[in-house]
Amino acid sequence: MAELFSNVLNISWQQVVMWIIGGVLIFLAIKKDMEPTLLLPIGFGAILVNLPLSGAVTQIYETGTEEGVIDVLFNAGIANELFPLLLFIGIGAMIDFGPLLSNPKLLIFGAAAQFGIFFTLGLATLLGFEIKDAASIAIIGAADGPTSIFVANFFNSKYTGAIMVAAYSYMALVPIVQPPVIKLLTTKKERLIRMEYKQASVSKATRILFPIVITVITGIVSPRSVALIGFLMFGNLIRECGVLDSLSETAQKVLPNLVTLLLGLTIATKMQAEYFLRVETLMIIALGLVAFVFDTAGGVIFAKIINLFLPRDRKINPMIGAAGISAFPMSARVVHKMGQQEDKQNFLLMHAVGVNVSGQIASVIAGGMFLNLLG
Repeated sequence: MAELFSNVLNISWQQVVMWIIGGVLIFLAIKKDMEPTLLLPIGFGAILVNLPLSGAVTQIYETGTEEGVIDVLFNAGIANELFPLLLFIGIGAMIDFGPLLSNPKLLIFGAAAQFGIFFTLGLATLLGFEIKDAASIAIIGAADGPTSIFVANFFNSKYTGAIMVAAYSYMALVPIVQPPVIKLLTTKKERLIRMEYKQASVSKATRILFPIVITVITGIVSPRSVALIGFLMFGNLIRECGVLDSLSETAQKVLPNLVTLLLGLTIATKMQAEYFLRVETLMIIALGLVAFVFDTAGGVIFAKIINLFLPRDRKINPMIGAAGISAFPMSARVVHKMGQQEDKQNFLLMHAVGVNVSGQIASVIAGGMFLNLLG
């Protein structure tokens, strides 16, 4: 009983704040069905790691050495980049490059939507972050968790925990963050623009060669990013080769869900109140939001600029530019739903998916550029 009261009296306001944050994430996962595979373990883990550890609970986290189970999980999956790379295989297996291959010009939207990364790199540097830490923070803007972790680990950033939490939180919060930015930058008339989709036939040989060729080209141009793009493209090759159907299905469903679950719990281990509730952490989360907003804005504004030079009957719905971030397929779904809200007969999904896929590739290349230039 004395131990119980001792634990209660030792609870700090910082721990309570983290419980509230964890509770909000659990609410969003269950009640709002917002990326539950990711937010549920992060939310529950945020509560768990901020409980007073004593007795039997302590034994769960301590192994009799200086390295506890929390550190073992982090070192096994994050420090050596195992979880991000495995997740890239799953993402690659889920991606259908068909819409992009049938309309390659969509690649330019993926490139335009990386503007926020480079804007935030400069802003973070001006705010006093070292250039490598600033680069790690800037990648958050692509809403690409695996790349954020890979870059932060490569640069040995001391803010890796906060970067992981911010990157994956914004991935899950795409349906909340993007719509206001898109509406702010577009008119109702622009959001009503219909885009005809003509499905072009893409040969099996092209689908198989595409991931191989992209890996080779990226490996030559940006060697440091070859692991990122290579695992992504290998996952896609598993999907397209036609001889690994069972493995392809596992890579698309079981693998990413399991890795995301473990990743969420591991991320939560870095949400201990004494380390998380700091000015630097809050700055990183704010900068990540800035990068995310400017990435979204960059894609939308680029589409609006292109429209200035297109005939009236070939205008682009600028909302698809927002799908150029890396959050696949969440961003494409958001754009499609917004189009449906304006006009139930407006089907933007395939265009948005093509842009979203290009954003996935572009964010990996952006991360590789930072590794090459600053590594």
